[in-house]
Amino acid sequence: MNRNIVRYAAAVLLLAVGLLLPTITGGGGTTTLLEQVFTFGAFAMSYDLLLGFTGIISFGHAMFFGTGAYIMGICLVRGNASTLSFVCGAMLAVVVSVMLSLVVAFLSLRMKDTYFAMITLAVGQTFYVLAGSRALQPWTNANDGITVFVPDWLNSDYAIYCLCFLFCVAVAFLLFQFVKSPVGVILKGIRDNESRMVALGHSVFRYKTAAFVISGIVATLAGALFVIAEMFVSTQVFDVSTSINVLLMTIIGGTGTLFGGLLGAAVILIAQSEFSTLAGTYPMFNDYMILFGVLYVLVVLFLPRGILGTILQERGRRRWTTRFLNSNR
Repeated sequence: MNRNIVRYAAAVLLLAVGLLLPTITGGGGTTTLLEQVFTFGAFAMSYDLLLGFTGIISFGHAMFFGTGAYIMGICLVRGNASTLSFVCGAMLAVVVSVMLSLVVAFLSLRMKDTYFAMITLAVGQTFYVLAGSRALQPWTNANDGITVFVPDWLNSDYAIYCLCFLFCVAVAFLLFQFVKSPVGVILKGIRDNESRMVALGHSVFRYKTAAFVISGIVATLAGALFVIAEMFVSTQVFDVSTSINVLLMTIIGGTGTLFGGLLGAAVILIAQSEFSTLAGTYPMFNDYMILFGVLYVLVVLFLPRGILGTILQERGRRRWTTRFLNSNR
């Protein structure tokens, strides 16, 4: 009972600190960076549901992120940045993400490993080409992108920050409950030994599809919030580099930890921001992507479970060692 009270108190304290963080840091560029961390953190957590808990590797997950960004951007532009257009954009993004994820799941989830990854890559790149095509230019403005205005109640950095923060908290809570549920346990079983789960009578395809749909919804809503935070969207959100970035965020943070995606997003985005600042003074940082390449190699070699995954592994090992020693006294 006391332990639960402490957990609830800690959660409330962290929530309060998160809401007050912009006033502590002084706002401005820091607030904008935190908005990116929360949107990409939610995106990475949705990806970890596939990679870390189901064992699915997707190279086209940016199609969901970009779809949400463009739907919200188009709705806000066509609806004169009204609250109704915001609500319609969010609802339409969810509906489209469900339909899109079901179609992609039907086409690719029966494939194994590399074949599935290649199909998602092909579908994702199709969206990239369509967004920049002349046929859809009246809607997407092709490669020039769309400048977006937001409703009046979101017309401040703090309001957008709170929206992104609360969305990230809600995603973390709901996905945590999902992976701890019986369905989440079955997904872990599929990840570890798919053949055994089939032998036990579980419909592997249905469970994979459910995970893919949930992951797609979260990624799409993260994209919708991204365009609100940036007030601009271009075809870059569909590029394969966006999918690769979220993959690296998940790996660096720790696959199968859920919250590692948020940690990985924070590490990568803050590092990118700092290196870009240093590049203005020290020309050697102009090619900072090389440093990221070295960082990824070091993480894979020395922290194969990622930052959070390694911490949890060491914590579990020490707890087991303590229990073992105490039982032998």
